[in-house]
Amino acid sequence: MGGGVIGVTAAWYLSQAGAEVEVIERQPGAALETSFANAGEISPGYASPWAGPGMPLKAIQWLFERHAPLVIRPGIDPAMYLWILRMLRNCTTARYAINKSRMVPIAEYSRDELRRLRAATGIAYDERSLGTLQLFRTQQQLDGAAGDIAVLEKLGVSYHVLDANGCIAAEPGLADVRPLIVGGLRLPDDETGDCHLFTQRLAALALSRGVQFRYGVNILGVERSGDRIEALRTDAGRVTADAYVLALGSFSTRMARSLGIRLPVYPVKGYSITVPVADAAKAPVSTVMDESYKVAITRLGNRIRVGGTAELSGYNTRLHPARRATLELSARSLFPAGGDYSDVSFWTGMRPMTPDGTPVVGASSYRNLWLNTGHGTLGWTMACGSGRVLADLITGHPPAIDPGGLALARYG
Repeated sequence: MGGGVIGVTAAWYLSQAGAEVEVIERQPGAALETSFANAGEISPGYASPWAGPGMPLKAIQWLFERHAPLVIRPGIDPAMYLWILRMLRNCTTARYAINKSRMVPIAEYSRDELRRLRAATGIAYDERSLGTLQLFRTQQQLDGAAGDIAVLEKLGVSYHVLDANGCIAAEPGLADVRPLIVGGLRLPDDETGDCHLFTQRLAALALSRGVQFRYGVNILGVERSGDRIEALRTDAGRVTADAYVLALGSFSTRMARSLGIRLPVYPVKGYSITVPVADAAKAPVSTVMDESYKVAITRLGNRIRVGGTAELSGYNTRLHPARRATLELSARSLFPAGGDYSDVSFWTGMRPMTPDGTPVVGASSYRNLWLNTGHGTLGWTMACGSGRVLADLITGHPPAIDPGGLALARYG
């Protein structure tokens, strides 16, 4: 259930394991919702939960900032307030360390699985393997990276702490804005790529190897008997299977609720702009994470993708001009001549977030229903690893990494 990057990668690995797979997707093609225009970064080293020791104070400060990375639009949705409360409970040093230690292994495993898939199939998606640079404009930001660096060291993740000259050596397009740069944290093993292009091409490969895709089909309900799912009711008829995978992104919560499953996933709206490269020498070569605005600026072929902001506003896809202004401000301030900012495509999508930042991958309370959702901003980073882990669990093979910390059971 679901034809985004999470659903398609799960379908691919299940088919590789010998299963007969069918994908049901309401859109007319793969990766046309949350996977369509994300930031484009595959960043295991930045696989960090939003819930951290300093988040409550930052959130209060952001309420009064024009270009805040977090926006909360209060409504009458109790699920939003429950999700916020759960996230705040994870804003401790101990919980942050636990959650990050769960996120980094699946993210690194996923990157390695993506490399193996690329080598085996030759799939191309405007990919680059040139690392990620987290850019600090203030000394306070640089000093604040100490906690993340400690976790990176503990997990054995390669990193480089850079001064302004080092940042420019990694990203020459920053040379014209050197006075803005205090330092940076570079993760050389990170990658970038077009998630939408990858998912569409992987779906085509899967189709050629027997996976069935039913696009434009809406799931109306689920038939169940005891602790088993019997069938899906769709507007194209009844669908039966031996096992079912729930990979509907933010909408997984609604489906799970109809089955009596409390899935702690809430939509956190993100935005992106895409601009053509105007001057390759002054554009990013990979991904630059602007710590001041929590914005990722990524090179995708002859385009620049600028993604960021987090908005809690329920299930709506309205495009707010103020969010576009923040993205443009970040990109223009760092790469003023790199992109053609007169030709901007503006997009929004709903990231499926858990309160602790870790995705939900594994079994459910139904014997033949499996969960693969809640990846938040890291769906592209974690997709291949999650798909492979899930395929191993469903087909009875021991996963290469311990999936215990990813299970829904961690929520009791």
